[in-house]
Amino acid sequence: MRETEKIWMNGELVDWNDARVHVGAHGLHYGSGVFEGIRAYDTPKGTAVFRLTDHLKRFDNSARLLHMALPYSIEDLRAACNELIAANGLPECYLRPIAFYGYGELGVSAMGNPIDVVIMSWPWGAYLGEEGLKKGISAKISSWQRIGPNVIPHVAKATGVYLNSMLAVTEANRAGYDEAILLTGDGFIADGSGENVFLVKDGELFTPDHSASILPGITRDTVIQIAQYLGYRVHEKPLIRSDLYLADEAFMTGTAAEVTPLRAVDDVEIGVGPITLEIQENYLDTARGRSERWAQWLEYATPAPAEA
Repeated sequence: MRETEKIWMNGELVDWNDARVHVGAHGLHYGSGVFEGIRAYDTPKGTAVFRLTDHLKRFDNSARLLHMALPYSIEDLRAACNELIAANGLPECYLRPIAFYGYGELGVSAMGNPIDVVIMSWPWGAYLGEEGLKKGISAKISSWQRIGPNVIPHVAKATGVYLNSMLAVTEANRAGYDEAILLTGDGFIADGSGENVFLVKDGELFTPDHSASILPGITRDTVIQIAQYLGYRVHEKPLIRSDLYLADEAFMTGTAAEVTPLRAVDDVEIGVGPITLEIQENYLDTARGRSERWAQWLEYATPAPAEA
């Protein structure tokens, strides 16, 4: 991670090295927090944050599912993101809002603890590598199951949930794969450690539905809309691992991963296909402001005020 100048913390900008929390913070001990991953792109019209309001709405919904009453409105957080982008002067960056129960009591119950809200920004290239974007990545079906909907609310992007993801991707990496794919307890495809999964069969797209304990991805939603606009039928339905093995194409989506081809699963070669690359191109053209079709998804950052 490359350090930047400022971090927005509880309503004010602080120096990167001064953004600290107490080791007794509830969120550190119990994973009681929520977060978002958001990208800002350098476009021909300036820095634009892709679907910022949608991300912040999900952030707020995640907090509500953890009974966290955020002390800032969505509009407050939008302004904070813009303030931070201006302060750090990065034309392109990754934004990480996080809210967590802070220092107070240290029992399992979080009641009575303060809620800290922080936003970081830093430059972050392709999450799964530039080579992965072009030539695809390999994935392993994990031995770790995706959490069930009555274990932890899977629609919340909660910090504690990602221990599930960390174990899965660590297992995959140790075995020589780039990513992991988790299955539900019933054996259906859920998602990757930080991405949603799509496959292509006979010119149509398929992706697990919400009943598979997936995170309702904003990039997933973006890709569904783009694919439908391009004339492809998209099916949200239960899928099994054999569907992946027999797919004509497959890819993963996420704010960090963007649209990354999935060239192999469990050493079964799938390759990188034309539909995947077409969707990837349209997604990146949209996010980078090269297409006007989805211009409403770009929220332009406020330029930094000129120095006196």
